[in-house]
Formats: sequence, C-alpha cells, structure tokens
Amino acid sequence: MIILKYGGVNIMGEFLAGASKEVITPKIGAKLYGYNPNTISTSVNDDLTVTAIAAKQGDIAVIFISASVCIISNELSYEIRTEIASHTSIPSENIILSATHTHSGPCTSNMFGWGDIDREYVDEIFKPKIIQAAKDAVSKMKPALMGVGCIKSRIGINRRQIMADNTVALGQNPYGIHDDNLTVISFKDSGGASIANMIHYGAHCTAAGNNTEISRDWAGVMEDRLQNISGGITAFFNGAEGDSGPRLTNGRTTGDIRLAMEHGGLAAHEAVEAYRSIKEYRSPDLKAAYGQIRLPCDDMIPLEEAQIKLSMYKDESININGRRRKYYESVVEAYSKSAPENKELVIDQTIVKIGPVVFVPFPFEYFSEISLRLRENSFFPYTLGLGVTNGSYGYLPTESELCRGGYEVEMFLTGFLNPLKKDTDKTIVSENIRIMRSLL
Repeated sequence: MIILKYGGVNIMGEFLAGASKEVITPKIGAKLYGYNPNTISTSVNDDLTVTAIAAKQGDIAVIFISASVCIISNELSYEIRTEIASHTSIPSENIILSATHTHSGPCTSNMFGWGDIDREYVDEIFKPKIIQAAKDAVSKMKPALMGVGCIKSRIGINRRQIMADNTVALGQNPYGIHDDNLTVISFKDSGGASIANMIHYGAHCTAAGNNTEISRDWAGVMEDRLQNISGGITAFFNGAEGDSGPRLTNGRTTGDIRLAMEHGGLAAHEAVEAYRSIKEYRSPDLKAAYGQIRLPCDDMIPLEEAQIKLSMYKDESININGRRRKYYESVVEAYSKSAPENKELVIDQTIVKIGPVVFVPFPFEYFSEISLRLRENSFFPYTLGLGVTNGSYGYLPTESELCRGGYEVEMFLTGFLNPLKKDTDKTIVSENIRIMRSLL
C-alpha cells in the first residue's frame, strides 16, 4: 500500500513538478564520442533522449536535465543553460544539465584525442531539443508529491583492476571502493498518477564498448522499463562513475551492444525494485544553495620533464597518448611565453534540496569514495552527487589512488597546465559541505 500525504500549510507554497522528454538521436554516420575520433555510427540500436524535470515552490524554480551523451563541454553547457534561462525565466544557475555518459552518442565536447564538437548536430538537434524539453517541463508543472526509494545494487563495480605487476588497467576490481546505492526519486500528482522518475547511480555507460551502434547503453533499457512500469517520464542521472563501470558477465566493464542490452535488463530489474520500495509520498520543500568552490592548483611540471615526455609522444594524436602529447606541448609553450600560472580553479555551484534529497552537481568524472564521504558528512538523508554535470573538467580521483596511476589518474594529471592539488578530493567534499550548510 502506498500512502499519499500532503503536509500541513507550507509557508513556501505548493510544490509543483513537470517533465518532458525529446529524442536527440543523430544521423547515422555521425562520429561517436568516448574512445577515439574515428568511431563512426552505422546504425541506431535505441534512440538517444533528453529529459527535463522541472520543480517549483514559491519563488524557487529549478530544472534537472539528463541528456544521453558522453560529456557536454563547459562552454556548451553554459551556452545551453543560458538559452534555457531566456526561454523559461528560470535562472541559469538553477538549471542542472547532466550527461548520462554513454560512449555511443555524438560529440558534444572538445578534447584533443577524442574529437571536436559536432556543431551541426548541436545546432540542429541537441540544443533545440533540450530547450524544447525544458520549456515543456515548465509548462506541465502541477501540484506534486515526492517519494524516495534506495537499494543496494550490483549494476556497477570498481573498474580499476590491479594487475599481477601492480599496474592498473580498465577491468573489474571487486576489492575496490564502489558506491552501490541505487536511488529512485518519484513524483506523483495528488491522484497517484506518475509525473516523473529520477534514477541515480554511478557507473560508466560503456557496456557496448567501442561499438558503432548509436545507443544509451545499459541505462536506456533501465529508463524505458521503469517508465513503462510507472507510467511517468523517467531519466537516468549518473553519479560517481569516475572509477566505476558496469559489472558485465564477460568480467570487464566494456563489451558489445549485446552485453549492453543484457546488462540493461539487470539494471532495469533493480531500478524497478527501488521504485517499488517507495511506501510513502509527501509534499516536499524545495530549496537551493549557492556558492563558489575554490580548488587550489599545483605548480607546472619542470620544463625539462615536459620536453623529455614530449619527445616520447610527438607523433601521437588519439585518446590518452594524444592527450599526453598535447599536454606536454602546452607546458613547453607556456614556459617559452612565460605565461602566468593558474593558482586555483573556481566553480560556481548550486546545490538543490527537494524534501529529504540533496543534489550536488560535479563537473567531473569523480571517484566513488568522494560520493561516500560526501554522503557520510551530509546533513540530509539522501545526498546524491551528479557526475559530468554543468560541464566537465575531466577525472577527479582520490589522493590515495594517485600513487597507483592508471588511465583516470593520467587524465587528472594532464587536465590543466597547473594540475589540481593532489588532495582536491578533500577540498571538494569540504567545499560542498560548506555550501550545503545554508540549506539547514
């Protein structure tokens, strides 16, 4: 039995929610982003989508947007959120734009070694559809109740596999830290009809591997199943996926489209279980907290080291080796121009609270331990970090993992001319907790 409860008189006003979904599938032949610049789509396995969920109470209104692409660049994220604000009158800082991180979608980020933004796709499909979904979600807002369900899930696993020689490879690490909480937030109207669902979990959408089929990967099967079961528009919001991947039956976190659909069945089962665990719906309060997160930077590596490393990668242009080459080139150039060094990275942050749930955007592919530590130190029952949200600055590992190296660590260390400090994980947790306090 599900209990629907409207609370007493809320001085903040009635809570409203609305949702809308649009198809954002690119044309066949579009480049797929996530492995290298030369992966060309040959078919559509399942349509890519963008989902907008709007909420309002009193003077506060927010929009959560989930787009089934890999990464949305900082510049493009800002551009889209600014345009949505102009169409909806909701401030851009209250528009939370997330990527699900499928590696079987088009290029919506610029990163040397992976390819450039597909501007034709962005202008003709991606941006117009996101704006339309946001506008429709706002127009459909109506009085709503909220329920939350959370279970322990086996969808994902730590993907930093430790090999016999103590190096780290992308695989499955059953001993590694992983956030196994799967959370479903459900919104219903006063009659019990479903408005929208948000599924939150942290794991790379890489089950399909370096395939050529356009797909939302395993998360698409999960979204569709819960949407069919509940009758409400459903969206997946990725969490701490930096060191987490899908726990595939091949013993890896990458496979093919068949394995992606197989794994989606497991994910669908668990999302439905979390949804069905919700026993009560209440009228929630909506709050937002604002601030700046300041992340100190380290010194640039020595010129001599950059020159030596550059000689090792001078002919590379694809994926991590291309990134290394570009990084060392940039360091050498910065020294030659006596360019000023960056002392810190400043990020504008908006943390949203809806009832017992706090949503914390991370413009990073951040590690699971950061999610667990943030939740442990939070003041609220459910604290959900949203990965690759409102842009992306790349990977954010924990300090304890830097000594092991590996792909994610290499990406972190070559992300900026002045790399972020090694204890950035500590800083970003404490900075978010500081901003979160104003929600009390």
